[in-house]
Amino acid sequence: MQQYDVIFIGSGHANWHAAVALKQAGRSVAIIEKDQVAGTCTNYGCDPKILLDGPFELMAQLKQYNGIGVHNGSTIDWSELMAYKHKIIDPLPLQMTALFQQMGIDLIMGAGKFVDAHTVAVADQQYTASNIVIGTGQRAAKLNIPGREYLHDSRDFLDLSAMPQRLTFIGAGIISLEFATMAIELGSQVDVVEFADHALNAFDQRHVAKLITNLQAAGVKFHFNEAVNAVTTVADHYLVTTQNGLELPSDYVLDATGRVANVENLGLAEVGIATTRGGIVVDDHLRTAVPNIYASGDVIDKQIPQLTPTATFESNYIAQQILGNTAAISYPVIPSVVFTLPRLAQIGVTTAAAEKSTAYHTQVIPYGQQLMFQYKNEVAAELTLVLDQDNYLVGASLYGNDAPDLVNLLTLIIDGHLSATALDQMIFAFPSASIGVISLISTVLHRD
Repeated sequence: MQQYDVIFIGSGHANWHAAVALKQAGRSVAIIEKDQVAGTCTNYGCDPKILLDGPFELMAQLKQYNGIGVHNGSTIDWSELMAYKHKIIDPLPLQMTALFQQMGIDLIMGAGKFVDAHTVAVADQQYTASNIVIGTGQRAAKLNIPGREYLHDSRDFLDLSAMPQRLTFIGAGIISLEFATMAIELGSQVDVVEFADHALNAFDQRHVAKLITNLQAAGVKFHFNEAVNAVTTVADHYLVTTQNGLELPSDYVLDATGRVANVENLGLAEVGIATTRGGIVVDDHLRTAVPNIYASGDVIDKQIPQLTPTATFESNYIAQQILGNTAAISYPVIPSVVFTLPRLAQIGVTTAAAEKSTAYHTQVIPYGQQLMFQYKNEVAAELTLVLDQDNYLVGASLYGNDAPDLVNLLTLIIDGHLSATALDQMIFAFPSASIGVISLISTVLHRD
């Protein structure tokens, strides 16, 4: 029986950062993986998604110059783009495997299952460790409806060799809207069916409404207040039907109604680890009900955004816990981004929460109009700041193609509790886009 200081179940961001840190600290480490090495984000999540998104972002920027110097844009060949994706993404798990081998981290391929609090079995082999970390992530949910066998998920979509002519997305969340943004640009017919009366509940609904209007103008058809009750085959295509009698012919149906934690077949109940519908229950040290067993990443039952950076933060935290740090976990502000076109971003106190509290007030900055040359004529781009009573920044909502980079800038301002006076003491590159926003923000921030 092989013995280690730490065993990790899962090789994604929720685990491998801690594995590397602990190995560098002199601990013996093993990682158990039953699927692709490096996990969902690297292989069939955010990495391939942002790679495929690149040309669409460039096309959107070109369109902002229509009639003012640009008259003929380019076209996107999805098949060629997908081939490029395979060229860049497919080697990543091999590279991560090589990294683990180089560092002396043992990689055990197969499904791990707890035997007891210190022992994990993989096939007919058993491995023991002082500490074990569960980072098995989530998988796509699938509606329990007739025809569920015809439903695809995000992993399938990100491997499509050719874009279908007619697509139906079930759910109006991040995945559906990001994929719809690409499909409609390629000329596909796109329908989005949503049970609720709005999309993207966690984001500023004024910005969401602007995004929906933009997608509708591009040709995306939204069907709110509709529940899909079946998917059937008709001749050479599918027919999506709803409880209200809506019928949508489609060549491809993607179920984007949510994700569920991978907690099955791990033997958790047998060793006393509690789970809920949301995942594994942990304390404020990310420990399960069994003190030497931790959970990390999306498999945790938590209210904070389940994102790759959050998983990485938790992974690094667990490494420090095992090395002797006894502090409870304290999360900084966490930015969230929707990679549609335009982009949406959200950080800290939401505008919805600010509207319900006298502790905050908001300030809209239409930076797209005020900084036209820096922001490539994206006149609709805007930023809504959430300020506390002392005018320190505590949250923000962004609408615009540069939202992902700008929200990172706002993260530094919020976490650093920076005032306008503090920003005045820094020198930024000019005439960069971000310095314009910094200048606009400084006019409303607290000044010492």
